[in-house]
Amino acid sequence: MLWSLRPQARAFRYVGHKDVITSVQFSPLGNLLASASRDRTIRLWIPDKRGKSSEFKAHTAPVRSVDFSADGQFLASASEDKSIKVWNMYRQRFLYSLYRHTHWVRCAKFSPDGRLIVSCSEDKTIKIWDTTNKQCVNNFSDFVGFANFVAFNPNGTCIASAGSDHTVKIWDIRVNKLLQHYQVHSGGVNCVSFHPSGNYLITASSDGTLKILDLLEGRLIYTLQGHTGPVFTVSFSKGGELFTSGGADAQVLLWRTNFDELNYKDVSKRNLKRLHFDSPPHLLDIYPRTPHPHEGRIDTVEINPKLDVIDLQTSTPPVVDILSFDSTTTTETTVRTLPDKGEEICGYFLNPSLMSSECSPTILKKKTEDISDLPSESQRSIPLAVTDALEHIMEQLNVLTQTVSILEQRLTLTEDKLKDCLENQQKLFNAIQQKI
Repeated sequence: MLWSLRPQARAFRYVGHKDVITSVQFSPLGNLLASASRDRTIRLWIPDKRGKSSEFKAHTAPVRSVDFSADGQFLASASEDKSIKVWNMYRQRFLYSLYRHTHWVRCAKFSPDGRLIVSCSEDKTIKIWDTTNKQCVNNFSDFVGFANFVAFNPNGTCIASAGSDHTVKIWDIRVNKLLQHYQVHSGGVNCVSFHPSGNYLITASSDGTLKILDLLEGRLIYTLQGHTGPVFTVSFSKGGELFTSGGADAQVLLWRTNFDELNYKDVSKRNLKRLHFDSPPHLLDIYPRTPHPHEGRIDTVEINPKLDVIDLQTSTPPVVDILSFDSTTTTETTVRTLPDKGEEICGYFLNPSLMSSECSPTILKKKTEDISDLPSESQRSIPLAVTDALEHIMEQLNVLTQTVSILEQRLTLTEDKLKDCLENQQKLFNAIQQKI
C-alpha cells in the first residue's frame, strides 16, 4: 500500500503478488518501488495510479528482502534459497548471484557507495561481499542467535545487526571489531535504521517497543510504545526529521523526531566523498563527534503516544485498488511506454529512475496526475500475445525445474538404496566365507 498524506490521507493498494509481501523499498529518486514476496518473485512498480509493474523471476524460494544501491542502478535481493541476487535496473535484467550462506538469507543491503553488500542469514553469520569481484571478503559469526536485519551506517564504515537473541550489535567492518553491544529489548529485534547523521539508531522489536540508541554516548535514550504487538519494521526519512514504524497490529505509525534536520543530498555527498577509493579511513568515520541535544541526560525517556496521536483508521481514509495490468514474467524485461508529445525530448528510457534531471520532474508530475484508463493494446511496448506466450514458456520452465528437482531426489534415494544393497551383499558374502 502506498500512502499519500497530503492534502488528506488516502492509500493506493497495488495488487499483483500471489503470496505474502516481505519487503518494499523506494528507489533513491522515489519514482520506482521494489517489492519482494513469498511467491518467489520481485516486482518493480511505477508508483502512480496506473499500477505498471515488471516481475522478476530467478529465485527458487521465497524472497525476504530487496534493496536499491544509492545510485539506483542496481537492486539486491535475498532469498530462502540461500542466495543473494543482484539485478541491473537500467536494463532490468539479472546480473549475478552470491552463494556462501548455508541457510536462509534474511536480508541484504548495499553500502552507501555501492561497493559492498552486507547480508545476514539463519546460519548465524553476517557476510560482507565485494560487488566488483563478487567474493565474500568478510564474515562475522554469532553463536547465540542469528541476525534478522542488517544495515550500513551512513558513511559505510560500520554495520548494525538486529538479533533474534534480543541484541543489537555495531561492527566496524574495517578492523573486524565489535564496537557496541546493546541488550535493551526483551524480544527478538526485527529491524534497525540509522539516523542520517549516524549518531542515532532506532530499533524495532517483537516486545512491542521501539528504542532509540545514542551511539555517541553508547546508551539508550528513548523507549517508544505505540504498537500493541510485535513491531516488524522501522525507517528514518531521508532528512531524519521523521520515522515510521509498522507492526503486527496492522498499524503504521508516523513519528516526528527532535533531532537536527539534515539535508539528505549534503549527507550523501559528504559520505561518498569520504568513501573515495584511495582515501584512508579516519577515526571520525566511525562516529563523528558532532554536538547533539542529549549530552546532559542520564535516564532514558519512555514515550507512549496513544493518547496524543490521531488514529487515521477512525477517519476511514479512502483506499484505491490498483491491479498490475502489464506485468511480465521474465528476468529481462522493460517498462517503457510510447512517449507522448511532452516526452519526445527525453526519448525512450528503460528505467524512469535513470532519466535526466531536465526531463524527469515534468514527466513524473504528468504520470502522477494521470487518472486516465488503462492504455490500449497499441500502447503496449510488448504485444499481449507475446506476453502470454512468454508467461506460458516461463510456466513450462518452472514445471521442468520442479521435475528435474524431483528426479534428483529420486536419484539420490536410488543411490542410497543401491549402496545399502551392496553393503548387505558384502556382509552376506563375508558370512558365507566364514562358514566355509
